[in-house]
Amino acid sequence: MQNFYEATVSRRPYRQLTGTLDAQVCIVGAGLAGLCTALGLVERGMRNVVVLDSETVGFGASGRNGGFVFGGYSLSNTDLLHKLGRDEARRLYRLTMDAVDMIRTRIARYGIDCDIVDRGVMLANWFDDWSQLDRMRALMKREFDVDWEPVATEKLRAQLKTARYHGGLFEPNAFHLHPLKYALGVAKAAIQGGVSIFEQSPARAIERDGAGYVVRTPKGAVQARDVVFAGGAYARGLLSRIERAVLPIATYVVATEPLGAHLIDAIDAPYAVYDTRFAFDYYRPLRDTRVLWGGRISVLDRDPRTIARLLKKDLVRVYPQLADVKIQYAWGGLMSYARHKMPQIGRDADGIWHAIAFGGHGLAPTTVAGELLAAALAEGRPIPDSFAMFGLTRTFGIAGLAAAQLTYTAYQMRDTLTAYRH
Repeated sequence: MQNFYEATVSRRPYRQLTGTLDAQVCIVGAGLAGLCTALGLVERGMRNVVVLDSETVGFGASGRNGGFVFGGYSLSNTDLLHKLGRDEARRLYRLTMDAVDMIRTRIARYGIDCDIVDRGVMLANWFDDWSQLDRMRALMKREFDVDWEPVATEKLRAQLKTARYHGGLFEPNAFHLHPLKYALGVAKAAIQGGVSIFEQSPARAIERDGAGYVVRTPKGAVQARDVVFAGGAYARGLLSRIERAVLPIATYVVATEPLGAHLIDAIDAPYAVYDTRFAFDYYRPLRDTRVLWGGRISVLDRDPRTIARLLKKDLVRVYPQLADVKIQYAWGGLMSYARHKMPQIGRDADGIWHAIAFGGHGLAPTTVAGELLAAALAEGRPIPDSFAMFGLTRTFGIAGLAAAQLTYTAYQMRDTLTAYRH
């Protein structure tokens, strides 16, 4: 089974790096963090930028995710407030909302055809208890000036035809899109602005060279004033002090066959959906009447047949009327997580800039990272100090992965108990 996103794009292959190039900035990683940094530099007047990737543009999480675009980070907004205080939490959250607007703007400005559906995102309540939604809505309105719209159970069930949900909160300033088409569109815009992108060109070493650096690949090298590491969960063996701050966590996605008129028997709404469990499902209707469904996290990168079986079970638990629907695409991928659940954006002791660990909230925060790094590199603007509180915290390899899996399992059990009590 293929990745649905890969099966529905037309790629322009970028050449492999051979020989030596000079650049102002060399970016390692052609996912959205690296691409947004490159485009942000172009938009600030910098042209001599090189992007390297060991695979292809959008190969990792940037081209495999659920396609949700909304504010916030993997760290909950409540925890963000507790850790930073009101002013700094509001500042960092506002960056993600500005990023949501910027993604819209870039789609329009550069004519990126990425199947955008700008019709909001629904947080569906799995538990028969409105207190959690009331607290969440009050916090968002009081602390972040964001008003999520309450949706009564009867109204939600008229749109999402399942007895699993007990009302919800609707976030109107959110949308969903085809993330790989968007990543390829950002890459194209960067290329048109003068950026050079090289695929199948893994960075093997980064060495100091006077006031700058040399980034070596198997068949070439880039001499650059600055280097940005944006390799995500797939980067290994290049910069251990940065890589060891990332947990590579697997998640899974499937896409059904086209449902045609049968789609509205289950989902009669254009928005994307996720639920209030820690171990939540996330899904959205596609333009061709498929359902794209994601969920589960694990330290295991499972095969497509296993993924299809597991997620079909999850889908049918919510929508039993889709029991006969076939899964046509199934895939997994690795997300980069930090122990503190916040992106790590900054510069290390050796002067290498980094943008990693976006977890399950990648589309807006990668745009934030790109803007912050581009402003730092092109304009000399400092990265907000509050990001330094979420630095390159070690994850302890295998032990960290085991702890992550145990934590996820414990939260799954908590979700089950909570649902039973209500």
